[in-house]
Amino acid sequence: MAKAKRRYVCQECGSVSYRWQGQCADCGQWNTLIEDIPATVFSQKHDLSSGGRAVAFEPLNAPTQLPVRKSTGLAEFDRALGGGLVPGSAVLLGGDPGIGKSTLLLQTAATIARGGNDVVYVSGEEAAGQVRLRASRMGVADAPIRLASETSVRDILTTLGQGDPPALLVIDSIQTMHSDTIEGAPGTVSQVRGCALELIRYAKESGCALVLVGHVTKDGTIAGPRVLEHMVDVVMSFEGERSHQYRILRALKNRFGAVDEIGVFAMASEGLAEVANPSLLFLSGREAPLAGSAVFPALEGTRPVLVEIQALIVRLQSGATPRRAVVGWDSGRLAMLLAVLESRCGLNFSSAEVYLNIAGGYRLTDPAADLAVAAALVSALADRPLPDKAAWFGEVSLAGEIRPVAHAPLRLKEAAKLGFDRCYGPAGAAEAAPGTRYRGLEALANLVDQVMGSA
Repeated sequence: MAKAKRRYVCQECGSVSYRWQGQCADCGQWNTLIEDIPATVFSQKHDLSSGGRAVAFEPLNAPTQLPVRKSTGLAEFDRALGGGLVPGSAVLLGGDPGIGKSTLLLQTAATIARGGNDVVYVSGEEAAGQVRLRASRMGVADAPIRLASETSVRDILTTLGQGDPPALLVIDSIQTMHSDTIEGAPGTVSQVRGCALELIRYAKESGCALVLVGHVTKDGTIAGPRVLEHMVDVVMSFEGERSHQYRILRALKNRFGAVDEIGVFAMASEGLAEVANPSLLFLSGREAPLAGSAVFPALEGTRPVLVEIQALIVRLQSGATPRRAVVGWDSGRLAMLLAVLESRCGLNFSSAEVYLNIAGGYRLTDPAADLAVAAALVSALADRPLPDKAAWFGEVSLAGEIRPVAHAPLRLKEAAKLGFDRCYGPAGAAEAAPGTRYRGLEALANLVDQVMGSA
């Protein structure tokens, strides 16, 4: 790169000289020549302060027509989205392989298409015949969906640009798409980011609702660059164990609604069926009270779900190393709860194996489950069943206190609706629902007394 020449500008008349001198040759003033450092070649090429178009700014309270949400035809899907699909939005749906992402989207596309809307389904992983075979098995083969098996984003956008934009565009999946303007194989960081940007730009400009299917890594996060989740409007995760029939659709990011709502589905031979009352699904098979079993009213967004917590305590011979196994809950929180029970309540778990399971393959993250887990552990240790038709909720501190939790009345209402006539929780946290007796517990020692039958 050529070296930039020095120049000196007179501060009085503005004349330019390429060598310094005491007096300006044009205006005759003394000591007015100041060196002016010219712009480098890089800054000259990347100067964005001019040459663009003027941007029109609008006030926040400018009158505008709000977009009308479009129902997916599945109430559980609409609940997780916050009320339905927003025109021009981009939704990223991730989940483990075989969990049912394509099945869910094919059902949604068929329902929207049957409502008189134009729907385009582009599959980059399956041939068109394979998608038609699955649609026939699900009973939606008669839906007027425009189906294609294509991976070139240029070809897809060129085809869509020849007519009116569809109401819904499904891309299955974004990791299989590629752009001929970007080097690299499909699925690389640059390809995923570039293809997603072009598809999202088309959705924003045309008003088409875009749904992208994303692969996940071994730890369950969406594969590809993290910026992909920032580019879209909604990030959803389809969760569940393939050995269980239930599936949970959870919103991880939502610019148009709450991120704590869930939709519950059950896998059937004809596809995914909506579960209006998931509590019945996770409490099935409870005929008689058993030791080590406690019911917890969990809360997912505004939806209460009653789940069963199962604990098993196995005494070991002296010197054996006990095992701690947890399914559906945080193992670190279990270790903390066991330490509190030993330190504050005098119970001995150090010489026993502890197994904890959340029935139905459900995954709990609610801290209000501490009391229910503790009740199940104490019940299993004493080999005494908990009171029949009883629900437990509350957060346990390291001092052994039972602390209040959010939305206690909603939890009590759901428990009463399913026939649970007694509830145990934090003292003074809530009033019992009609037909339900509520007993407040101040400390974990009160729970031990309740289970042991001394109170």
